[in-house]
Amino acid sequence: MTVDIDRANAEAVERMMEARPVLVGLGTARDVVPGMKDNMLLHAGPPITWERASGPMRGAIIGALIFEGLAKSPEEAEAMVKAGEIILEPCHEHQAVGPMAGVTSPSMAVYILENKTHGNVAFSNLNEGYGRVLRYGAYGEDVIERLRWMHDVMAPVLREAIEASGGIDIKTLIAEALHMGDEGHNRNKAGSLIFTKALAPHVAKAAPSSDVASDILRFLGDNALTVLNPVMAACKAMADAAHGVEGSTIVTAMARNGTDFGIRVSGLGDRWFTAPAEIPKGLYFSGFSAEDANPDIGDSTITETAGIGGFAMAAAPAIVTFVSGTPQDAINTTMEMYEITATEHKYFTIPYLDFRGTPTGIDVRKVVETGITPRVNTGIAHKEPGVGQIGAGLVRPPMKVFEEALLAFAEKYGF
Repeated sequence: MTVDIDRANAEAVERMMEARPVLVGLGTARDVVPGMKDNMLLHAGPPITWERASGPMRGAIIGALIFEGLAKSPEEAEAMVKAGEIILEPCHEHQAVGPMAGVTSPSMAVYILENKTHGNVAFSNLNEGYGRVLRYGAYGEDVIERLRWMHDVMAPVLREAIEASGGIDIKTLIAEALHMGDEGHNRNKAGSLIFTKALAPHVAKAAPSSDVASDILRFLGDNALTVLNPVMAACKAMADAAHGVEGSTIVTAMARNGTDFGIRVSGLGDRWFTAPAEIPKGLYFSGFSAEDANPDIGDSTITETAGIGGFAMAAAPAIVTFVSGTPQDAINTTMEMYEITATEHKYFTIPYLDFRGTPTGIDVRKVVETGITPRVNTGIAHKEPGVGQIGAGLVRPPMKVFEEALLAFAEKYGF
């Protein structure tokens, strides 16, 4: 098969950049996520079984089953999964994404993002905040109580507020946040404030009482990661718009399940290319060290896939206070990523670099040719279930996934 790779890549990245994801609603996963079933849990990363699942992934699965009322104890939850009563499938295979363990259960509320340019839709769950949370594998009563409040009290108000707002253009929000010191993955302080400001007047009207409105706005405002989940869904919508371009070597998904790191490539269909995930290098909370860390986990690498996150670190030098390093390291990271990408983003720009567009469109050919793998900002989960977040840092995908993808591309297209 004869293909013009450069032309195919130009088409893929153009579709990625021209996508316009808008937050249009909030729904219940079983009602809106394609293929969702009552006995299904979605998870981050490529496919994984319980037997191979990491501690934080197992903890999140246990917590989700307890939250759903399907299990009354961790032991009962584990027995259900081992017996094959629960279906585990990747978020990415259902047009969805989830940070860290990414576990999304049928009755959970999910953001609905619509790409107004190409018509595709993407979904993400709600962000719980930092520390002991489900997405890091914690499942204590405090975690379950928070989830119940989020879904019983906050979600109905957010649903009405989002609809009353007429939709929030997340692409525009990302562009503005990059000019305010965010990079869109681990640092979302500006974006979360913009998001909360846009919803605040509608939350005030939709809430059944001023106390409820106050609680919701405080929860959103105090969580610097509030906007991460809709940003991830927006990036998913952008990347999906670039997927399926015949002859393209552009990466359209990077994801980790705490055991494996996987990628998908535009011109190679829905096949996953996987290899063991690495342990991030970074800063740890007091009392923890790298010995406690689980290998890299989460769908949030969809941000780097779309040209922000680690690729936009030059826009957010203060991120190094959270993931380690110096401001110059942040700038160097972005500059290095230009070496492995197809273009510079037309709409996501970096003030410090004279408003140069962020590096966009990871090309597996360039990764293999240069020996440079993508840089990723990430949180760090404890390796044991039930503990939660213990730090944040930087990580790179294994080179093997790009080499195998390039080999598969050569086999498919006859190079």
